[in-house]
Amino acid sequence: MRTRRGACYSPCQDGPEMRRRKRRRIGGEGSSPAAGGVDGPAGGGFGDMFEELPDDLVVSILADVAASARSPADLAGAMLTCKRFRELGQSRVVLARASPRCLAVRAKAWSDAAHRFLQRCADAGNIDACYLLGMIRFYCLGSRGSGAALMAAAAVGGHREALYSLAVIQFNGSGGTKDDRDLRAGAALCARAASLGHVDALRELGHCLQDGYGVRRSVLDGRRLLIQANARELAAAVAASASLLRAAGGKPASSRRHSCLLSDFGCHAAAKAGGEPHDANRFLVDWFASRPLAGAPTAAAATARSAVASAEDELASLRLCSHALCGRPETRRHEFRRCSVCGVVNYCSRACQALHWKTAHKAECTPMDRWLDNAVAAAANPNAVAGDDAMAAPAP
Repeated sequence: MRTRRGACYSPCQDGPEMRRRKRRRIGGEGSSPAAGGVDGPAGGGFGDMFEELPDDLVVSILADVAASARSPADLAGAMLTCKRFRELGQSRVVLARASPRCLAVRAKAWSDAAHRFLQRCADAGNIDACYLLGMIRFYCLGSRGSGAALMAAAAVGGHREALYSLAVIQFNGSGGTKDDRDLRAGAALCARAASLGHVDALRELGHCLQDGYGVRRSVLDGRRLLIQANARELAAAVAASASLLRAAGGKPASSRRHSCLLSDFGCHAAAKAGGEPHDANRFLVDWFASRPLAGAPTAAAATARSAVASAEDELASLRLCSHALCGRPETRRHEFRRCSVCGVVNYCSRACQALHWKTAHKAECTPMDRWLDNAVAAAANPNAVAGDDAMAAPAP
């Protein structure tokens, strides 16, 4: 019988350092933690084994943590474990795989460190970071060029929210004058975002086809796209809320269930189960809730001016989109379109108009002409108006 030192085996190539490590491990197997073995708390066995892990394996683990993180604190907690984690956690591989929730920076916690973190993620090729930082720079920080460039980089990577936001910018001419609007480019961006499953972009494109806004007018194709958007919205609402399946109370009621598909504003049930807004929109809402718009007149300026001048400034000041979950502000005066019925609210897009109509404005919208006519009639003949009101009142 041949041994390891026989002809069939090559001589042992272990050096003195390797033999010393083997002896250390063998000696530590029989020692207890109380005796101070190398694998116990007082020893350095675990530390030596951890340091021997290759960097590629640690980076892969941190990348998985970043991809599955539910908040920025998850990745930050992993990076604060040790110095090595902190250094490897800043690699491009880890930052490129950071999830949208990992990048969800709050407006109240905005700082230079948060700005640098988003910039590093964007430089690493993270399209979610490109879109979020682009929205913040374009609307909040006033850097129109760099913000639009970052959103364009995200749009090239197939980010549907970035495509739709660029379409809104093109439709409104945001960041420029009214002559800078490009309706054809906005419609093309809407078509690209709709092909990726963006429901709001699909509804916007349907309205553009109906009105001939940036594309050749086709009422039938526009109506078809609106029905498709309503169907997708209804399907998402049913999937998100199982209670909608019991809305008919055990009866077929097919007309009640599908009547909303023909609406220009979509399904009212989807407004309740539509989900949370995007992190970029939530940031804009929180940002402008604590910071006034640049074009709004201050109290001191309004006091110094005359009453007429201050009223004109108030009407001409910058406004936010009336949809509470949008947060987009105007970049110039009278950029957004007002409601054609009441003229009180204004929207950056038809998608925000549809969402706000379902949630609030449907119960509040009243024609302004009716108000003006009633006011003129009341000023001309108050007695007749009082008599008409008494005749219109129901009998007790």
